[in-house]
Amino acid sequence: MSRIILKSAAAAFASVAVSLLLTLIVVPAMGFPFSRSVWLTSTVCPLILAWIASAGTFWQSDRLKSAHRELARAHAQLTAAHRRLSEKASRDEMTGMLNREAFFATLDRSQRKADRGSLLIIDADHFKTINDNYGHPAGDDALLLITAAIERGVRSGDVLGRIGGEEFAAFLVGAAELEAKCVAERIRREVELIRFHPVEDRTVPLTVSIGGITCGESATVSELMRAADRRLYEAKHRGRNLSILDRDNPEAA
Repeated sequence: MSRIILKSAAAAFASVAVSLLLTLIVVPAMGFPFSRSVWLTSTVCPLILAWIASAGTFWQSDRLKSAHRELARAHAQLTAAHRRLSEKASRDEMTGMLNREAFFATLDRSQRKADRGSLLIIDADHFKTINDNYGHPAGDDALLLITAAIERGVRSGDVLGRIGGEEFAAFLVGAAELEAKCVAERIRREVELIRFHPVEDRTVPLTVSIGGITCGESATVSELMRAADRRLYEAKHRGRNLSILDRDNPEAA
């Protein structure tokens, strides 16, 4: 408020100065004598009118600037909230990984940008047995342990998703076949090392089967998924707890 008063006072005194200057020029030119009423008119009227008008103008201007700041702040908060909601909607609630739709969308974007990469499909072995024998809460605990093992096995920057109940996927950005095999085996070993205790004094082994494919530049997401899924099926058929990225040279446990 004090800033508005000072600014309006400056505008009012400037108006008085202009008014006096015009009076000194115009009145003699018209042949009128200087009188007390002339001086009062040329000082008091501009002082009062300009002060009131400029104070109102500056007050409205400050209100408009304040409204703009509030609008910008609200827009920033809305953008941040929308970003948080979008991020939450793209995540699997239990594991925190990307959900199926978000993973496939990210895979498509990443594949278009990257010169190369590899796709892994990771499936928990005999998972239905855990749910049937120990209940779904124990199954959820097992999935969280497997999730953590997968996260330890991949590299920084790799894209992870939960694409089914006990099925996960990883896009290894920029990884050629040899590096992808190393990552797949590291994931398999990390899961194999888990000591899962669904009930007291009982350890249940956890293992995963992994099928993978090196991504070609022209391959679609559907084609990559089918190729990786065929290798996963082969890993299951060969006895599970395997990672297969090359049909001729599977990596065995």
